[in-house]
Amino acid sequence: MTYSGDIGSLTQRKALEVNQDPRTFGTFAEIGAGQEVARWFFQVGGASRTVAKSISAYDMAVSDSQYGPTQRYVSRQRLEAMLDREFKQLVESLGPARGERTTFFAFADTVATRKREGEEHGRGWVGLRFQAEPRQDPSTLLLHVHLLDRDPVQQQEALGILGVNLLHAVFFSRDDLPRALDSLLDDLCRERVEIDVLKVAGPAFAGVDNRIVSLQLVEHRLTDAAMFTADGEVVQPSEVLHKHPILVERGSFRPATRLTVDLLERARDRFLLEPEVRGLEPVVLAEMTLNNLLQPEDGRTGPADFLARAEILHPLGIDVLVSRFGPFYQLADYLSAYTDKLIGIALGVSTLNALFDEQFSKKLDGGVLEAVGRLFKRSVKVYVYPNLEPGGQILTLLDPAPSAPADHLRQLVLAFDHLRPLWPSDPGLLAIHAPDVLARIRAGDPTWTSLVPPGVAARIQAKQLFGHPA
Repeated sequence: MTYSGDIGSLTQRKALEVNQDPRTFGTFAEIGAGQEVARWFFQVGGASRTVAKSISAYDMAVSDSQYGPTQRYVSRQRLEAMLDREFKQLVESLGPARGERTTFFAFADTVATRKREGEEHGRGWVGLRFQAEPRQDPSTLLLHVHLLDRDPVQQQEALGILGVNLLHAVFFSRDDLPRALDSLLDDLCRERVEIDVLKVAGPAFAGVDNRIVSLQLVEHRLTDAAMFTADGEVVQPSEVLHKHPILVERGSFRPATRLTVDLLERARDRFLLEPEVRGLEPVVLAEMTLNNLLQPEDGRTGPADFLARAEILHPLGIDVLVSRFGPFYQLADYLSAYTDKLIGIALGVSTLNALFDEQFSKKLDGGVLEAVGRLFKRSVKVYVYPNLEPGGQILTLLDPAPSAPADHLRQLVLAFDHLRPLWPSDPGLLAIHAPDVLARIRAGDPTWTSLVPPGVAARIQAKQLFGHPA
């Protein structure tokens, strides 16, 4: 393979620096896109100091004989089987002779590049198991990558560069996670590569929270959204969302209140009645956007505040999506890439009014008409919970919007059967406002506990979240 121009200059320097490290020695196992990563270390010279073995078990029967049978060859499970076998074999064969002075590693990837006649982009799993110190228990890093070039050869080139960047980042800058993340796209760009999962484990990453890693993937623009389950497990979104109906509530969840939960529960009850959803189990998500996660507000810091929100969603059993999305149509676009089933969005009527407000669509050539059209061009329904106005009036979906144009547009969307009104299980819940609950928590006012679900209250108290007094 020939690399054009000087695109490999930084990549070559990185590969050479790894080759010149006297301690690192390992195996490269690559499936599906050739020996794209190992190739760099052979090209720059000195590979004998780094490469113990390079293998491409491309044939499925050969792959199964090496790593065991599998239903999906491009999967996290196959990647982990590759890392398990290659690292164990390397340490068992070479550990007695050079284990005292060597940090062994196994690099693996299993990738499907784009077919020339197809529309789907390339994707794959890439991983590294390594020792940070000789004889130390191994640490592991796994990532899921989308290869976005249209040409398969360019996708292979991008994979090779990404692999070199990953090895270099782990060996030379893993203690500075933001720097390491930024370096993954050296000699690349976001238009060519997206990384939507990055998980670490082991002694080299002691104290690293994978939920924070997910947040930083989004913050550093390596992906548009990252996902983890209700138990805090970081996942590739398709593992959870693929071909499922999806119901999502966008919010700050600062904290999640009884109103927050009731909104989602009432929406789910109505969502299950839709003909397209009957008999199916929907995925229920809480979505938090960086638009309100990272802006400084009354002294909070982004990652710590984000973890507090994630912590209180765990006892509610709700999966979390953290994204860069602003308009709702961007969220719907993202979810529709994983499912052809119905997408439901749960929100309050004041948020719905903002959806029809021209000032929030100024960046679009078609303004609010384009924003609404892009949201509802697919199978999307919006479930609208009432608000309690300052004067005590309950404002519902069926009440007029604040302006005549917005009301006309809302009526049009209603006529097309995209909106569903909700009603709270207890109208008294409408008086709960998250900012008021947050203020009571910080002031040590015990009345806040009655305004959030019991599991949320217990988690806030136990971990002193949101400024709860010790």
